[in-house]
Amino acid sequence: MGSKWRKAKLALGLNLCVVVPRTLEDSPSTLGASERHSDAALLSPADSNMAFSGPIIPSPSSHSLRLSKSSSKSSKQTCSICLTKMKQGGGQALFTAECSHSFHFQCIASNVKHGNQICPVCRAKWKEIPGINWSSRLAPNDALMTVVRRLPPARRDLNRRHITPLYQATDPAVFDDDELLDHQSVSSERGYCDNNAADNNSLKAIEIKTYPEVSAAPRSNTSDNFTVLVHLKASPAVTTKTPSRNQACLPQFSLTPRAPVDLVTVLDISGSMAGTKLALLKRAMGFVIQNLGSNDRLSVIAFSSTARRLFPLRRMSEQGRQQALQAVNSLVANGGTNIAEGLRKGAKIMEDRKDKNPVGSIILLSDGQDTYTVSGSGRNQPQSNYRLLLPLSIHGGDNTGFQIPVHTFGFGADHDASSMHSISEISGGTFSFIETEAVIQDAFAQCIGGLLSVVVQELQVGVECVHPKTHLRSLKAGSYPIHVMDGGRAGFIDVGHLYADEERDFLVSVNVPAESSSNETSLLKVRCVFKDPITKEMTTLHSEEVRIERPEIAGQVVVSIEVDRQRNRLQAAEAMAQARAAAEQADLAGAVSILENCRKVLSETVSAKSNDRLCIALDAELKEMQERMASRHVYEASGRAYILSGLSSHSWQRATARGDSTDGSSLVQSYQTPSMVEMLSRSQATFLGSPSAQRLGQPLWSVGSQPKPR
Repeated sequence: MGSKWRKAKLALGLNLCVVVPRTLEDSPSTLGASERHSDAALLSPADSNMAFSGPIIPSPSSHSLRLSKSSSKSSKQTCSICLTKMKQGGGQALFTAECSHSFHFQCIASNVKHGNQICPVCRAKWKEIPGINWSSRLAPNDALMTVVRRLPPARRDLNRRHITPLYQATDPAVFDDDELLDHQSVSSERGYCDNNAADNNSLKAIEIKTYPEVSAAPRSNTSDNFTVLVHLKASPAVTTKTPSRNQACLPQFSLTPRAPVDLVTVLDISGSMAGTKLALLKRAMGFVIQNLGSNDRLSVIAFSSTARRLFPLRRMSEQGRQQALQAVNSLVANGGTNIAEGLRKGAKIMEDRKDKNPVGSIILLSDGQDTYTVSGSGRNQPQSNYRLLLPLSIHGGDNTGFQIPVHTFGFGADHDASSMHSISEISGGTFSFIETEAVIQDAFAQCIGGLLSVVVQELQVGVECVHPKTHLRSLKAGSYPIHVMDGGRAGFIDVGHLYADEERDFLVSVNVPAESSSNETSLLKVRCVFKDPITKEMTTLHSEEVRIERPEIAGQVVVSIEVDRQRNRLQAAEAMAQARAAAEQADLAGAVSILENCRKVLSETVSAKSNDRLCIALDAELKEMQERMASRHVYEASGRAYILSGLSSHSWQRATARGDSTDGSSLVQSYQTPSMVEMLSRSQATFLGSPSAQRLGQPLWSVGSQPKPR
């Protein structure tokens, strides 16, 4: 076994993630705690213009040692944290640990600051560690001096199998230490090629289309439930022209000026995350860090029994990325699951920040159930209980709208899907189900692909009746808040923000009166009010009036396939909700029957007979849900989470991850945008070590990615 451990230590020194099979020689008594529960997944701060290429990650079922051949750096010549060469007299202080491994002093001091006293190479527990006397306010050069503190004997908690990190940084009372924004860099980026920028700004940020269910109705006919589809599409991401040294305005594959993001990730590092889960989480966070821009800011909250902030809201400059990678790499899994405390600190970062980027969001990942705030088993609690997990600043009360969207990710079979779905619904975010551990990076990639492409904010859609005898009967908008004015003559839908190329479809039902002599009837008109996230300007757009012809004699009735398609989507979502309710009452047979009946109804519709892609995808999704209700065990393990993630996707009309459904060939990804698809491609290329990774490392919104047909 000794040779296997030497291979493992060598691999860790080469920035690889390995799985070493346990043999009969490896009795618990012969292995130290740090060796039994190593959570190392070293993250290298790669070039800021390219997503880093990482190790081959073993699957959870792997029983063999896998070593990548892509790296040959020696741990003696290279700092295993930042992966740059170490040279005496090179201007940087070096630290050699008692286990004989060497590091840049600044790199290892950062690791120790975040509570890690284990060698990143051989996992030996240090008795002497590098530290910095933070209270003495040394000059920058003095701070690099080696200060060694003698640690007390390692503390062992006999009730827990995992290590408790020492010297955790204490969080301040107020999180107002966020790094200030560089507002000039955004404006200067927009200053290139003024003529081209003016042309781009002249384009409408939102395209409005309306479709009545039929184009004509006899004059004498009336209807109490006539449907009009309101279709919105956000403007696409258009590449800018970036000046080069020799030519002032040549098209380059460069990033369109976009709204910078303030992102807080709230990460579960409880004991159940130990091993492969934590390693893959670190890798996924490395991908996020590498793909944020220099004007984006990131802060990370790690929670288990308690929660702590790893670092303040910080710009992802080259230095910011390196420090963020070091902090994430220092994480060690232990303790319980206190989701509420993690969210409280994540929300507090957003509340207390002195400066604000235009876009703000929280990402929450957990593989377990909150054992501190929500009473009961956590499986079937009413939604009112889950509101206790959310600070007021996130859900904003019942009438103030969404303050900070929380995009939740349920990891594995043991997470509380009901609570994660409720958190996302209350806050205005989405819920993704990560069934396969290796999909975590793709799920994060899809999410940030959207967050990094916001083109519209504070969107409100207004619908106003035109004909004096017409009134609104209903507005069907999924989870978006709706308001119908007294008298039913007007209504509003609060949509919020849209990603580039994102689409929204809402069904408006009105009554249609009889006409005595007119050849047409004007039913309604649509108005969109929204804010540009970069210029902060408010814009109002109006649609043309929705009219239908009114002939004396009825002709052939042609039903709009666009309206029929969206009716099918809403009907399928309603069936999913009903099936889930039946399953929670232990009526799995009834739940399967509800889904089967919906499939039969959809198969007879106009869009289904036209082989509409969305209708085919809905049928495939309903069938998958039926299979995940085969037994109570299957439903508890994956069925509930799969259905709730589907409901989240359809109610917000936004892509979510379900199982391994981030695969581009999946039929359920009807809401993916080109920005999401491109970020997914980038993630998959880096994860698999594809030669195309360098090409995909170009900035987001380069060229050519097309969304899935709806």
